[in-house]
Amino acid sequence: MYNGVAIEKLGTPVVVLVNTGFVNDAHSAASGKGLPGVRIVPEPVLCESNIAEDIESGIASVTDDIVAGLTRPLTAGEISPQKETENLSRLVFKGSLQEVNRFFYRRGWTDGLPIIPPTEEAVNEMLAGTDLPADYVVAKVIPRLGKATVEKIAVNAVMAGCLPTYMPVLIAAVQALMEPKSRFDTFEVSTGSWAPFWAVNGPVRTDILINGSSGSLSPGNIANAAIGRAVGLIVKNIGGARKAIEDMGVIGNPGKYTLVIGEDEEESPWAPLHVERGFQKADSTVTVFFPNSFMQSIPLETNADGILNALAAMGAMPLSGFILNPTWAKILARADWNRQKVIEYIAANTRPAAPPRPPLSPEDIMLIVAGGPGAFMALLRSAGGFNNTFVTRKIQLPGNWPKLVTKYKNLAPAYVRY
Repeated sequence: MYNGVAIEKLGTPVVVLVNTGFVNDAHSAASGKGLPGVRIVPEPVLCESNIAEDIESGIASVTDDIVAGLTRPLTAGEISPQKETENLSRLVFKGSLQEVNRFFYRRGWTDGLPIIPPTEEAVNEMLAGTDLPADYVVAKVIPRLGKATVEKIAVNAVMAGCLPTYMPVLIAAVQALMEPKSRFDTFEVSTGSWAPFWAVNGPVRTDILINGSSGSLSPGNIANAAIGRAVGLIVKNIGGARKAIEDMGVIGNPGKYTLVIGEDEEESPWAPLHVERGFQKADSTVTVFFPNSFMQSIPLETNADGILNALAAMGAMPLSGFILNPTWAKILARADWNRQKVIEYIAANTRPAAPPRPPLSPEDIMLIVAGGPGAFMALLRSAGGFNNTFVTRKIQLPGNWPKLVTKYKNLAPAYVRY
């Protein structure tokens, strides 16, 4: 669609063939590029089809529409296209908690779960988590290039149930998404149902109680749950990536609700991930890449060889992130395996996937130490070859950070013993 828009802007008439299931996506893409009137012809050829007769019959069925689209005079609306606009007041709704939730859901502003109403008071409290002014534009979020101001990030953070201490992480996360090497532009709207995976390092982990131990990726911790959820709302509400319109994931991915983990630096035998990526130990960082599959495995032997063989057998692909629990990491370290050597072993010994793919490179693999006691390790697989890589951003903490941490740090579950 973007190529069609570019050609049309050069003055050459264009008709864009679009699979019938992607017509809404095509109209959104054209509108986002300033040409909502580009002529689109829906065609019935199956996606990724390689059956010649199906392709030929499908195109033959729309040939008359193609000719008409290229020859029919432009309408007034096509000559001077007008975008639909809606002027909303700053206060968009008043009502009970249930009424607010239903209003937001009907407008398409939620992720299907209940939200916390972003009142002026709640948003102002969230803004205490950063020294940046409310109108500061952190990034323009694709696909619609919505301006992610600090205040808009705070609004979505409130909706997701965040605490003000999460704001520095969210700001860094938005910046990381918009770095070209993340290839957010491809993965967030692809049919492949990719979800952003966030690994947090540095002192901020303990300050805001991000879980890196047992059940790190399970529900139950506000920071892990709300940070990932807030990013999803930011992507949808500011960036405009809406399910089945711009986000065309075929199956979908539960990781889009939240996929956040802290590295267990205290239990790791190695230097933290962010230090190995060039940052200082005292820095706090967030690292992102886009997996679309998740699997767990256990080694057949509880020695270094068994752990290494299990890691290699999991079938990493570029890009892939391994989560190794501290028990296995310590066994490897005692056998003189550091993080980089383990990564190199995985790259050299991973079984080739079908269809055959180029050999893995150590740069294709990220290894973090997290998880609780037990035998399992995990792999999150993505895809390389898009000029993409793991992206790490430093988290900038506000001047009032110690005070904020003190105010919110005691908010943690206290389970009753059965």
